[in-house]
Amino acid sequence: MLFALLSSLAAFVPQQPPAPLHALVVTGANNHDWQWTAPQIAAALRETGRFEVVVTEQPGEDLAHVAARHAAGELDVIVLDYNGPRWGEAAERGFLDAVRAGCGVVVVHAADNAFEGWTDYELLVGHLWRKGTGHGAYHPFDVVVVDHDHPVTAGLEDLRLHPDELYHRLVHAPGAEHKVLMTAFSDPKTGGTGRHEPMAMAGSFAKGRVFHTPLGHVWRNVPGTHATWGDPQLRLLLARGTEWAATGAVTLPTTPFNRLSADEREAGFELLFDGRSLEHWKGYRDDDVPAGWQVQDAAIVRTAGGGDLVSRAEFGDFDFRFSFRISANGNSGVMWHVVDGQPETYFSGPEYQVLDDVGSKPGPKHSVGALYDLVAPAADKVVRPAGTWNEGRIVLHEGRLELWLNGQRTVEAPCAGDEWQQMIAASKFKDWPFGKAASGRLALQDHGDAVAYRNLRIRRL
Repeated sequence: MLFALLSSLAAFVPQQPPAPLHALVVTGANNHDWQWTAPQIAAALRETGRFEVVVTEQPGEDLAHVAARHAAGELDVIVLDYNGPRWGEAAERGFLDAVRAGCGVVVVHAADNAFEGWTDYELLVGHLWRKGTGHGAYHPFDVVVVDHDHPVTAGLEDLRLHPDELYHRLVHAPGAEHKVLMTAFSDPKTGGTGRHEPMAMAGSFAKGRVFHTPLGHVWRNVPGTHATWGDPQLRLLLARGTEWAATGAVTLPTTPFNRLSADEREAGFELLFDGRSLEHWKGYRDDDVPAGWQVQDAAIVRTAGGGDLVSRAEFGDFDFRFSFRISANGNSGVMWHVVDGQPETYFSGPEYQVLDDVGSKPGPKHSVGALYDLVAPAADKVVRPAGTWNEGRIVLHEGRLELWLNGQRTVEAPCAGDEWQQMIAASKFKDWPFGKAASGRLALQDHGDAVAYRNLRIRRL
């Protein structure tokens, strides 16, 4: 009896994520649209869940204190989105002291234009925009991995048709030792050199690691160039490079958020959310998206009431994969085979339970990863705590159901036939038209709590 109780309690012990990394984005002057790019850079880091980010527009004041912040464990990496006047002696000394002591640095796009004649900065950056450097037309191009062994690019796919400005003829700083990780062909047809130009580099300055990408261009008053940071490929590259600069290792995934991997594309998966638009979703019994559901930091976020969100498409048998982040004490769920015409989605659709087990302390059949009210999940499930991302999966095929949580199967059960009907008859759903449809909509439940979803992709079976 005691052993069974302890085994059950083990299901509610969360898997602790790594401590967040502290990043400082330095901006405030640039020949590019820094007012727009700096928030995008910060968001690209925050949306991974790996970083706490502060943005400064006064580097002359704030960089004077970064060495002390780094020494106190309050700063791990400095991200440079700056091209303007020198910072001043105190700020420059503080910046270099921090990097020499091991604080990481990330150099983004025009930050490699800055500070001609400041030898230490040029040595740190490694590849510089100087006399003779240029670029062709803004256009989409491929960025190819040439170093598959470096932590930033290990397992990473090439960036396909990334829209940007392709710097060419960057000038190598004498004495700098930076490895080229990725390149792009600078096509003469778009004003390029006919050569492969470096697009991602990694090096060091004393004890500090340096990641540099000349990608990330946005012109003022040219909204079309916002597509540069709308590309999840660049956002992931920046985040991986920043994590490496901060720690020397990379734990972030190799596939960008809200984008299919090569294997998923080959297997026939469809993307149900691109990180920017809710075009594949609507309100239940409503053609509009409820105001309480919004896109924030490349996720679908329930911010206020408004009802459940359902897919515009209907699905029969499928393999649906998704990421979710539930708030403390929060409750939500993912339903399937939801049919129109009922008072609520759960009158017809079975549910993958999304819940904060630790705060809510539910019964087994109502805990995260359960087939809600019907089948309890495996006792040894791996749960990440509220406020962090978990990975869910629902597979329906030929009358059988599998639910997965963080790569582990938590439920295997029938979803059709006599045994399925017996399960329903013993549940709270017995008097509803529940679990009868062979196809229907997916639903993301508004249960009154904050919840977020991303990486929504499905394969019809």
